Amino acid sequence: MADESHTSELPGGWNYAEIWERVADRIPDAQALVQGDRRITWHEFDRHADGLARLLLSRGVDEQDKVAVYLYNCPEYLETMFACFKAGLVPVNTNYRYGPEELTYLWNNSDSVAVVFHGTFAETVEKVRDRVGVKTWIWVDDGTGPCPEWAIPYQEALEAAGPSRTRAEWGRSGDHLNFIYTGGTTGMPKGVMWRQDDLVRATVGTVNPTFRDGPATLEKVDRAVGGPGMVQLPACPLMHGTGQFTSLIFLSLGGSVVTLTKRNFDVEEMLETIARERVNALAIVGDAFAKPMLEALEREPERWDISSLITITSSGVMWSEEVKKGLLRFNPNMMLIDVFSSSEALGMGQSVSGGGGTFSTAKFVLGENARVITDDGRDVVPGSGEVGRVAVKGHQPIGYYKDEEKTKATFIELDGERWSVPGDYATVEADGTITLLGRGSQCINTAGEKVFPEEVEEVLKLHPDVHDAAVVGLPDERWGQSVNAVVELERGATLDEAALIEHVKKHLAGYKAPKRVVPIDRLGRAPNGKVDYKRLREYAARELGVRV
Repeated sequence: MADESHTSELPGGWNYAEIWERVADRIPDAQALVQGDRRITWHEFDRHADGLARLLLSRGVDEQDKVAVYLYNCPEYLETMFACFKAGLVPVNTNYRYGPEELTYLWNNSDSVAVVFHGTFAETVEKVRDRVGVKTWIWVDDGTGPCPEWAIPYQEALEAAGPSRTRAEWGRSGDHLNFIYTGGTTGMPKGVMWRQDDLVRATVGTVNPTFRDGPATLEKVDRAVGGPGMVQLPACPLMHGTGQFTSLIFLSLGGSVVTLTKRNFDVEEMLETIARERVNALAIVGDAFAKPMLEALEREPERWDISSLITITSSGVMWSEEVKKGLLRFNPNMMLIDVFSSSEALGMGQSVSGGGGTFSTAKFVLGENARVITDDGRDVVPGSGEVGRVAVKGHQPIGYYKDEEKTKATFIELDGERWSVPGDYATVEADGTITLLGRGSQCINTAGEKVFPEEVEEVLKLHPDVHDAAVVGLPDERWGQSVNAVVELERGATLDEAALIEHVKKHLAGYKAPKRVVPIDRLGRAPNGKVDYKRLREYAARELGVRV
């Protein structure tokens, strides 16, 4: 853990610990992390991470050992990531909605040797401790009970910081990894492996070109960070890519990250926090966040001042045009950035809306390194109506952890270059924009025709009686599969099945319209805004008496 001197050009490229330590040197007294009344300066952020990194190293970890982060949004989440980056370890996001079986799979699959967890999860951890290879448990006090005897209090870890910054004997490198586990609703989650250098260039580099091209040097950090940066609020979980990646961007540019105190999304807390902290950048996941935000603003238009917002960024699920237009009425100066990306493919496309105009739902401008290809590797001809998969090259993950088959299927070679093709289908319009159809894994094959659920869902959500919708395929003797919708109605609305089916037919081809529509009290989106298609398919089958 000797303190090593920095060289100007960073080995292996960009490393978050090197960037953030440099930021802490430049703006030590500026705020880095905020949650409620808690305010942590960049100097404190740096020292807290030093202490946790020193503790982890004292527990006998090796270079690139994995550390699971089992926390709700909080300062400790980002401090733990910083500590891992300092010590040359790999942070592993953990979905806090998982039960014992899923946690056992995740921590064993990722080879995690340590877990940092909120106290409220102690009972769940107790159920899996003897089934995983974790050696070190670090308990974050959240007022839900005492620290278990088998865990180390997080506060003690912070106090382990030495007189100098913590560095492992193996040093740091841009080749060191960050894991983002994804895809748990259609199968067991897969660990997407990002080199830190690639992740910095693919995310921070899109905001500030200083981090995109050329060698990684500390002098570039100095040029990029002249003082405190923007204030960012990830309303979505840090355990998912949208919340995590956007937060890493703003910290790397000397900004600060504000996290909400409540553990279930509370739109009023979010709006109050935006107004109080003068938040500049908000990260959400589609209509699951944006619709409640708009409804609250329309209900009490004078209550919250959101004029400080410069950007609202969404990724992961579709964000409807009508909601975007509604939000812009309350701050026409902000930019609404609908990013078409996934954990394993950044930069596929985006749609930017502002006071001057709003892009249609699911319509994106392709990223500069993206293309739409057919299954035989041809580029889809604009305006042809042909469906293809979106592919993107450039700075991308190195693959899925311990899954060579999935890696080979997703990361392919085209024209002598490596492309990430995660399975998002789209058409290319005559003007070169793309219309996103959805993931192939959810595609419904009815009488030989492909129907992408998200395309139908967005049309259903345009109906005034529909608050949210999911579309699923069910077995059908005649057609192979039938298209069916599960809808969460607006408060006070009653289901008119025929009217909703006709509404879809007015916008889409008849074969894409649902054969049946069933109501549900609550669709139950996850914190990342996504729906559990397997659960809703089973629900629709029960309601309609279909055996699956």
